[in-house]
Amino acid sequence: MGKIKFLNHKLLSKTNLAVFFALCMIGSFLCSRSILSISMILFGLNGIRDVQPKEWLKQRWWLFGLIWVLLYAVSWFWSDNKHEWNVLTQVKLPFLIMPLAFAFLPAFSQKQLRVFTAVFNLLMLCGIAYSMGVFLRDYSEYVAGYGYSKVMPTPAYNDHITFSAVVTLCIVWNVYIWRVLGKGGKWLAAISIALLAAYLHVLAAKTGLVALYLFVIFFAVYLVLRRHAMVGISLIAVLAIGVFLANRYVPTFNKRLNYINFAYDRYQENVRSGDYGDIGRIMSYELSTKIIEQHPLTGVGAGDMLDEMKKSYDQYYPQVPDDQRLLPHNQFLVIALGVGIPALVFFLLWMFAPFRRLRKNRESAFFLFIWSVLMVPLMVDPTLEIQLGVFVFTFFFLWQRHLLIYPPQKESVVS
Repeated sequence: MGKIKFLNHKLLSKTNLAVFFALCMIGSFLCSRSILSISMILFGLNGIRDVQPKEWLKQRWWLFGLIWVLLYAVSWFWSDNKHEWNVLTQVKLPFLIMPLAFAFLPAFSQKQLRVFTAVFNLLMLCGIAYSMGVFLRDYSEYVAGYGYSKVMPTPAYNDHITFSAVVTLCIVWNVYIWRVLGKGGKWLAAISIALLAAYLHVLAAKTGLVALYLFVIFFAVYLVLRRHAMVGISLIAVLAIGVFLANRYVPTFNKRLNYINFAYDRYQENVRSGDYGDIGRIMSYELSTKIIEQHPLTGVGAGDMLDEMKKSYDQYYPQVPDDQRLLPHNQFLVIALGVGIPALVFFLLWMFAPFRRLRKNRESAFFLFIWSVLMVPLMVDPTLEIQLGVFVFTFFFLWQRHLLIYPPQKESVVS
């Protein structure tokens, strides 16, 4: 009986359950918003179990991070569109529980992280297999669509921006965890890295590619600084050759580059139309900046952001149809637009606060790599205004921060 209790205790340890719920979150990210919500709640409850609420108040970084989220809630008083306010405020709830949950998790063991890595890789390989399967069934149609800024279907409800970011994050994670993997794990990681990188060039989503290229460049610099100059230089050479070959032999990638050049030429010709994705983004930046200048301290209210943007479109770009009128496709502008520049400052301070823990070690370097990858979707999408984006940002940001503070342990400890 005592042995059974011990095994049950070990199986249901905080870190074991955290790994299980983390994998549930990643799996449901691909296909089920409702299960994702449940998994995030369970991950949070597991993290804070057996912790007295008074201990929560000692987590200063968590408390500091609540400020910008609470400003979203307080903007109820100056938001006319209460329904939209409710939607955009509710989606921020993971910021209340996820940092707290990670704060009370002990260090993961290397064995736990090997299990996490294997399942993470298999989930992502299944995700890209689904995407490629749909793509190949109507190959000609989807390739032609890339000439009009359309992309192939992806998991995560066809959110190719967020999905491509997670593909890149999976690649970065495999490189980080490589040292603790066994022979079989390294084979799976190597195959996953190769297939995921190849898939990103077929998908040709700018966010994922930019994030991947940034990581490769930063990692190459890291290798040079660690006195592995030839490896770093070789990595840059492989990247350059890969881009050249993709442009020549991957039609989706080639059409994507041509479309970017085409859209840039239209912008230079003073074309302002929502028909061109990148031009639409730039227009949303211009309009949101004008509105922020009028409401710098409190913003227009989280609920009224889209309504105010549509009014600004009416004034400056009335030719843009209603379904192409966007929130600013930049998370930092969205925060300033909705709840003011002070809220943006609090968010930035919260994001940069973990930098105080950086040292000259591998954990610090890879925290910076993950942080940089996560910055890319924030720059080109209102990532934290949708459930999937909030999950990706909070989970991977906090997961790598946890490893920065508690590097993986060689032996499993029941916690």
